[in-house]
Amino acid sequence: MHRNTRTLAGAGLILLAVLLPWAAGCSGDSDTTPQLRAQVLATRPHDTTAFTEGLELDGNVLYESTGMKGHSGVSATDFTTGAQMARADLDPQYFGEAITRVGNILWELTWKNGVAFARDPQTLAELRQVRYTGEGWGLCSMNDRIVMSNGSSTLTFRDPVSFAVTGSVRLTSHDNVQLNSLDCAPDGTIYANEWPTDHILHIDPKSGRVLGDIDASGLLTPAQQVGTDVLNGIATLPGTDRFLLTGKYWPTMFEVRFVPE
Repeated sequence: MHRNTRTLAGAGLILLAVLLPWAAGCSGDSDTTPQLRAQVLATRPHDTTAFTEGLELDGNVLYESTGMKGHSGVSATDFTTGAQMARADLDPQYFGEAITRVGNILWELTWKNGVAFARDPQTLAELRQVRYTGEGWGLCSMNDRIVMSNGSSTLTFRDPVSFAVTGSVRLTSHDNVQLNSLDCAPDGTIYANEWPTDHILHIDPKSGRVLGDIDASGLLTPAQQVGTDVLNGIATLPGTDRFLLTGKYWPTMFEVRFVPE
């Protein structure tokens, strides 16, 4: 999340990306965590003006939310054709964050505004607003609950209708990570982008145990990295063992499989 304000200078961002995983390793957090990598299977174009905050595939509809004040919003596109089906832009006062669909509601977070928008999944029209405390970073849904990240190593569970807090879990390792964009997988586990690195953590939301540490570095070539920001945005491809990955201002969306290193 942290943006622009996520404009940590390029050198500083690269340094953080190198040092944070190293620091976790030195503390003993990740020594026994299975290490995986993202194997690219296919690619598709991605909007280079999109400061991607959330990504979710529901049936054949790909939802994507974007951040930055004056440029925040959410779109719904046909995953097969890429045609835009609906779009909703936030008022410039809001910095948009992640999205997730639960039944007949598409929830959209804001970063520091403390407001969540409930939207119609088809039209993206606003249905209502709900207040919450703290920062909003990532969002996904599973069964009868929503899972939310706030830039810490804690995940918060919320009611899918009222958005009220129903519980939380903290990672049992990787204490200092900043969990960002989330994906709730069909098997009940969670995948979380670790800001501001190129790593994705595979998490058991029942125990807080980190099941795997996925290295997704090297997806963009050095030339493609010019003008981009961090890896962010992960979505399960239903019925497969594949995921969609992209990033802020990235020119490409990748279809990947997570495999042992």
